[in-house]
Amino acid sequence: MMLGNIDMTDKIREECAVIGTSLKCEEAAGVVYNGLLALQHRGQEGAGIALSYNQSIIVEKDIGLVNEVLTEKVLATLPKAKTAIGHARYSTTGSNTIKNVQPFLTEYLTGRIATAHNGNITNAKQIRSMLEKEGLDFSATSDSEVVSSLIAYNVIIQKDLIKGVVEGAKILCGAFSLVLMTGDKKLVAVRDPHGFRPLCIGKNEYGIAVASESCALDSCGFDFVRDVKPGEVIIVENGDITYSNVELTANKQGLCIFEYVYFARPDSIIDKLSVYEARFNMGRMLAIEHPVEADVVCGVPDSGLEAAMGYAYQSGIPLVSGFVKNRYIGRSFIYPSQLQREHAVKIKLNPLRATIEGKRIVLVDDSIVRGTTSAKIISSLRSTNVKQVHMRISSPPFRHTCHFGTDIDNEKNLIANQLSIDEICQRIGADSLGFISVEGLKKACSKSSLPFCTGCFNNDYGTNSVKMSKYMLEE
Repeated sequence: MMLGNIDMTDKIREECAVIGTSLKCEEAAGVVYNGLLALQHRGQEGAGIALSYNQSIIVEKDIGLVNEVLTEKVLATLPKAKTAIGHARYSTTGSNTIKNVQPFLTEYLTGRIATAHNGNITNAKQIRSMLEKEGLDFSATSDSEVVSSLIAYNVIIQKDLIKGVVEGAKILCGAFSLVLMTGDKKLVAVRDPHGFRPLCIGKNEYGIAVASESCALDSCGFDFVRDVKPGEVIIVENGDITYSNVELTANKQGLCIFEYVYFARPDSIIDKLSVYEARFNMGRMLAIEHPVEADVVCGVPDSGLEAAMGYAYQSGIPLVSGFVKNRYIGRSFIYPSQLQREHAVKIKLNPLRATIEGKRIVLVDDSIVRGTTSAKIISSLRSTNVKQVHMRISSPPFRHTCHFGTDIDNEKNLIANQLSIDEICQRIGADSLGFISVEGLKKACSKSSLPFCTGCFNNDYGTNSVKMSKYMLEE
């Protein structure tokens, strides 16, 4: 199905993943590699690593998945290092080309920094114009290159790393979780004052790591310590935190609530709330807000599974596995053509006839954005002779654009702005359809230490929303 004139799959695309480590031993490359593998779900278009070595910074990056870019052969060529940062990319600003893959290396007269960024800088075009007037050159079309250059420029002006980072970050508008590394092996972590995107700290006997999600810390053998506070700047040297302070302030804070719905891995903890617990609670709220008589509950793998557990728990309807997932293909959106994406959806999930045939099913998924995938999944269930399919969605209908790190850039392409709930239900072939309410979603996530940005659902953003194009730096 095509909505508007654009072929898209029925999921919001992820932002990016960042990770950095400062150790007392020379194992930083392995830590960053393993962490990026754990964070691969956040970005599948490009990957890279930067290491601080002999007062220099070595960068290895390319288009592709982490294990395609950082192959065994490539890893063997990297020097031993105590400090490194890494990035897995989904392009929210700038085309998917190698010049836009992170980390970005910025060299200046007195030093160099490498930068990895998760989020979207809404005033990147204005900042780049300002820096170009100061004589800086740009080769990429990513807002992350602008961030790296801005920080480097302010370090020169301030003649101090902390002051340069703080003064540069004060100019940035939008969402940013940053890890930076200097040529003299300092690691810097910064989270924007709104707290749009997650960033957390881990520690072990060898040093410190910072990452987009705690699941990466777990996979690398670090104990989760805490989340980076909104507006906080952290400096790590030789495996120890030497500076931490909230330097940036905002009138309103708001974590992107879709981190809990879909983006993050269920084994992560974000701002003191388990992602698994949040999704389980979403299912419970769905059962309260949209009850139905049915024989079984099943979730759409993977991000619908925990909400399905919650729905079954609250409703008392038995939970079953409704699908077998093919684990050997990527997420459907990475395929370059619409025909390939359609075939990928068909081979990715196969209904498990033994558990659902002849049954009335509550089918739980995380979202309906454009309606394409939901229709295909329900059609596949109908082929197993199910009696009814009652679809329940653990996020409210998407109605508004987002410019803080996701790809909702045109409200005309959102099915909820084209059809009523009943019409969507008919379009996807369900017997009934229920979305969690915004208040129900907030209640499910109420243990989070931060309030939420829910702008894509109700136009209530954590800050002023700025209309911008993904390709604004190419225009």
